[in-house]
Amino acid sequence: MRRADRLFQIVQLLRTHKSITAQQMAQRLAVSERTIYRDMQDLSLSSVPIISATGVGYSIDPSYSLPPITFNEDELEALLLGARMVQSWSDRKMAAEAARVIEKIECILPDNLKQSLQSQEILVPAFHVFSDVAELLPGLRQAIKKQHKIQLQYKRADGQASNRTIWPLGLFFWGKVWTLVAWCEKRNAYRQFRIDRIEQYEVDDNVFETNEQQTLNYYLLQVCNDDSKDAM
Repeated sequence: MRRADRLFQIVQLLRTHKSITAQQMAQRLAVSERTIYRDMQDLSLSSVPIISATGVGYSIDPSYSLPPITFNEDELEALLLGARMVQSWSDRKMAAEAARVIEKIECILPDNLKQSLQSQEILVPAFHVFSDVAELLPGLRQAIKKQHKIQLQYKRADGQASNRTIWPLGLFFWGKVWTLVAWCEKRNAYRQFRIDRIEQYEVDDNVFETNEQQTLNYYLLQVCNDDSKDAM
């Protein structure tokens, strides 16, 4: 994590807690307490109004604020629903990031909208997302971002095992299952792989380079064209 990002997160933690100790912040940000002490000193020197109380922890002057976000209630509800979907239907890392997004928004919301963050009218249950699927998602996401090939051991719908070398392009969630869209070297074509049928995978050091007909956007265009033909 970049230091600037960590300092920003410290300010958000101070704004969302009446008081918080250096130890608690260190645990949340995965750094040492010594690092937190240095950061607190630098924030104070930067005119951030930090209050330190021995045996209690740190807090921030309530008058220190940022301009409120101009969300209306419907916009906030949509944003909250999306964050809850990420928390329930993705992996632990993405869920933690979604929780931090909600914290940051809460910091700068006007008081009349803060109650909306606690709304329980729209829930996103996570009972159908299996933990073994969630464990695979972070590595697949990184392979997509870095364009690394994947050696895949996969169980087909008929139960037969299949070994593939694929170029991961995108992840799709269909309400019950996650699938991986990829360019398959074996078939020399696009293929979708259900994440719950992946028995094992290994990310290569080899980076793949796509042409204009081997991209996620091109795949989506082909799917849209096929759907349009079916509707005729």
